[in-house]
Amino acid sequence: MIAVPPDPHRIVITGIGLTAPNGNALGEYRASLLEGRSGVSPYEIRYFGKTLAGICDFDELRYQKRKAVRRGTRAGSIGIYCAQEAVADAGLDWENVDKSRVGVYVGVTEHGNVETENEVFQLKGYDYDTQFWSHHHNPRTVANNPAGEISLNMGITGPHYSIGAACAAGNAGFVQGAQMLRLGDCDLAIAGGVSESIHTFGIFASFHSQGALATHDDPTQASRPFDLDRNGIVVAEGGCLYVLERFSDAQARGASIYGELVGYAINSDASDFVLPNPERQAECMLLALQRAGLVAEQIDIVSTHATGTTSGDIQESMALRQVFGDSRKTYFNNTKSFIGHAMGAAGALELTGNLPAFRDGVCHPTINVEQLDPDCALDGLVYNEPRELKRVDYLLNNSFGMLGINSAVIIKRV
Repeated sequence: MIAVPPDPHRIVITGIGLTAPNGNALGEYRASLLEGRSGVSPYEIRYFGKTLAGICDFDELRYQKRKAVRRGTRAGSIGIYCAQEAVADAGLDWENVDKSRVGVYVGVTEHGNVETENEVFQLKGYDYDTQFWSHHHNPRTVANNPAGEISLNMGITGPHYSIGAACAAGNAGFVQGAQMLRLGDCDLAIAGGVSESIHTFGIFASFHSQGALATHDDPTQASRPFDLDRNGIVVAEGGCLYVLERFSDAQARGASIYGELVGYAINSDASDFVLPNPERQAECMLLALQRAGLVAEQIDIVSTHATGTTSGDIQESMALRQVFGDSRKTYFNNTKSFIGHAMGAAGALELTGNLPAFRDGVCHPTINVEQLDPDCALDGLVYNEPRELKRVDYLLNNSFGMLGINSAVIIKRV
């Protein structure tokens, strides 16, 4: 018998760590999605006032000392929590892992706004005398901060950096980790996305000025993609990081595998700062399918990006119809309806919410769809109640962002 060498291009997920507005571990999070539990609640922020947000409630001190929390950032704390949880979930003998062969690749939408706003606010009390400006400000606001805080906390000496990809950053971080494994740059990748966006009033003020910030008398019903009465985005914080490994390495150590990356694509609209382009979104999905060697009908569940804005949901629905046509096998759902828009973490959290479908065969719904917008109607759209499927073999995760960045990731059941 001829021995078949391991394929270094096969990349699998062996660990997941997350914090979301409706759960701090995969089991809790998945239960919330199947039971219809929203994580959106009332929120008030300096200068902007009362609004709504998806707020995480995780133990910052589980993996950090109080001094480190004070010195660092909210995004850093989210990243550390998720990375530590992912490594534990992967069943790694962390003490004996060669930390120089571990890479950290964290997607972010924006970083540093929170810290700068806080410093300016504090400085106001000292008549704007800059001698009172925190000497921690620079390391808090550099773009590599969330990934860097993880490397410091966990003693990782391999490469670390953040990937700025607007609201496609969760997918982009995942893809970057896979690429670095394939290149041999690392043997273990901690990859995904984080967001601290609810702590900057500028985010809320900007969406409000665009007429794109959601309002509703019931906070849990404010995030309502595809609904005729949707009126905007609910801003959320959160994080989700994966342990990624080459399949051969995971197999050799007997690791449990959540799924295998089989296709991905990232492209650009090159047409507008904010408005999405359905043609380019469709091209992104089609390229991911081509790279995976699949046709659209083979995808069982599509996790949509839909944010709840009037135009954005329609544009994505147009793209989905172009790619999937009248496929009777493909189902569509949305996770932002539960947690709001977690910005840099959105893609990773939304993919993760669907990964258990490989095992339980259930497609979680989109909630808060009281009257489906006819322009968003999709054959196979699952809303308000979960849908039991015979078998789930392939997931496609859409994640799009401002300045026209589109991403699609395809995961296969192993």
